[in-house]
Amino acid sequence: MTVTAFHRRPEPDEIASVTSTAAELLEVLWGRASTAPASASQLRLLHILEHHDGINMRTLAESLASTPPATSRLFDRLQAAGFVERENSPEDRREVRLGLSGRGRAFLADLRGRREAELRAVLDLMPATKRNALVEGLEAFCAVAAAQIHDDTDGSGSKSA
Repeated sequence: MTVTAFHRRPEPDEIASVTSTAAELLEVLWGRASTAPASASQLRLLHILEHHDGINMRTLAESLASTPPATSRLFDRLQAAGFVERENSPEDRREVRLGLSGRGRAFLADLRGRREAELRAVLDLMPATKRNALVEGLEAFCAVAAAQIHDDTDGSGSKSA
């Protein structure tokens, strides 16, 4: 994996390439923090529930870009592990709300702590000015990405490039 050094103002496609490499390296670092006992798909489901507590199975399936039966099976495995819960909606007994259990929240908090420890080990080796530039860029990236994801989730965003 080669990380390219840029001089002056890199173009978005060049930044995308470096960001992709950074994401791959993050996966390797996070692998050291082990996500067991949850798979990548199960982690995505947990993250969605963390931010959209009380959603229904259809909305969860759409968020995962999956089918309701596949999502239900994935959810069932996490429920058996004690990470998620189902409850009937007080407004409509036919509606089932999905959410994280206390154990699921604790698992995500522990996972984040282990991942952050792996990242700190790398960040400690970076010069302070580079860390400051990194955090400034990541904050801007996160704001735009979160807004785009929120727009896409609401169905009001466009998926143009």
